[in-house]
Amino acid sequence: MSNPRLADRYAKSLIDLSTERNQLDAVRTDMQYIQALCKGSRDFVNVLRSPIIKADQKEKMLVAVMTGKVSELTAVFSNLLVRKGRESDLPEIANAFINQYNALKGIHQVKLTSAVPVSEELKNSIKERVQKANDFITVELETVVDQKLIGGFVLEFNNKQVDASIANDLREIKKQFLLNQYVANIR
Repeated sequence: MSNPRLADRYAKSLIDLSTERNQLDAVRTDMQYIQALCKGSRDFVNVLRSPIIKADQKEKMLVAVMTGKVSELTAVFSNLLVRKGRESDLPEIANAFINQYNALKGIHQVKLTSAVPVSEELKNSIKERVQKANDFITVELETVVDQKLIGGFVLEFNNKQVDASIANDLREIKKQFLLNQYVANIR
């Protein structure tokens, strides 16, 4: 069960502690690793959330997965979560940490979904346009390929969405046909 308030509080504490120890960027890299691990392995998240698996086994798994890949501060933090029984919230805490870090540093995340892979030149062009149009200092562009779009793209940032896909155009045309606006005008 997701608990965003709890995740925000733990993330804020970790940001404060890592800032105090001048390890903010290192912990951000660690949280990006954990976020990618959680997105890439559903089994990992299921083990963290399982009430059947004991805390000491979860701690051993976290140590095995994180040894040599995360900083000491992050490893200690994850062990603290296990001892407090909050290991199931680790994916949400990682996401909250990254969001708070981005807000702190003025980084805006932009997601580009297209029907085909996008070239680096086009990615850079889109980043520049989004930066200029919105007066953003830093933009991180995430690209996703979704063939269901048929063509075009969907651009998402700051809870806004620009849908310039062919699939969206076809949905709009379907709505117009279902409303039959033109049949009434003929009679």
